[in-house]
Amino acid sequence: MILIITNKEDVHPTPVIKYLSERQIPVFRLNTEALLSDYQFHWYCNDKETDFYIKNIKNNLELKGSEITAVWERRPELPKELFIENNPEINKHNLEEAKGFLSFLRFYLKDIFSIGSIVNDRVASSKMLQLKIAREVGLQTPETCFSNRKEDILRFAEQHEYLILKSIENDSIWDETTELEYVFYAKKVSSQVLQNLPAETFCQTVNYIQNYIEKQFELRITVVDNQFFACKIDSQILDENKGKIDWRQGYDYGLKHEIYDLPQIIKEKCLLFLQRLGLHFGCFDFIYTPSNEYVFLECNPNGQWLWIEHETGVTISEAIAEILAKK
Repeated sequence: MILIITNKEDVHPTPVIKYLSERQIPVFRLNTEALLSDYQFHWYCNDKETDFYIKNIKNNLELKGSEITAVWERRPELPKELFIENNPEINKHNLEEAKGFLSFLRFYLKDIFSIGSIVNDRVASSKMLQLKIAREVGLQTPETCFSNRKEDILRFAEQHEYLILKSIENDSIWDETTELEYVFYAKKVSSQVLQNLPAETFCQTVNYIQNYIEKQFELRITVVDNQFFACKIDSQILDENKGKIDWRQGYDYGLKHEIYDLPQIIKEKCLLFLQRLGLHFGCFDFIYTPSNEYVFLECNPNGQWLWIEHETGVTISEAIAEILAKK
């Protein structure tokens, strides 16, 4: 039995479940926001065994913990649906208890083969740790600065004509007043612009800054165990505010994708990177420079990939299904 831990809105498991079902490999999908509303469960420990049971009361599918052969920790969300609403404080308490149970259960499964990991993914998301390990395995990286002090940032800026400003954790915010989402795309700025900004501009947040690197194109490299799916993203045909700086802005402006033949040496270094972080999956972002160099930007340990499959026809979903089934 393969356990997929995700949420109702996540479309990525759909082709994987379809592939597994066609081969009669049993799958159980746990949509974690509905833990209390859509599922019945029982975990127990006695003098004979330790095990658990979950039933989806919507479709009557059942899962026994001891039958799990592999886990796909996709995009779990905190429990937020209740079978019966009570007063706000009791609702909050019940959801907090469900949150604790869900975390304990996922930790309990940590020794089963997993794509995605409650243990490793959060650690592996550290941009600082990623850059350190990338350099240790021999990948080229941008020069980088995290700081809330103007003097540190200006000292860094003196070494580079242009900088790139990035968000650390949240790529967007939701304004409830206007009901609009504001997305924080990576922003290219001239180093000289920073000189005239007041000190409080820098100390109000943590500033994540790198030297801007010119591009021939960008690469999104999805690794499933030891299989590689490299996609060339031709962002440099676009305008600066329409995807040239941050390709995520380019979807509506003719952003082009194509399959890319990645050199073996880069594959080997990416695998070393994942091994160092205890991961079986990762979505790497690279720049390919005008001087034909590969520059590592980051690796999302549980990144999105279905759009690459749709754009290029590569079968990432089948690779995920096959490795889960094999394990």
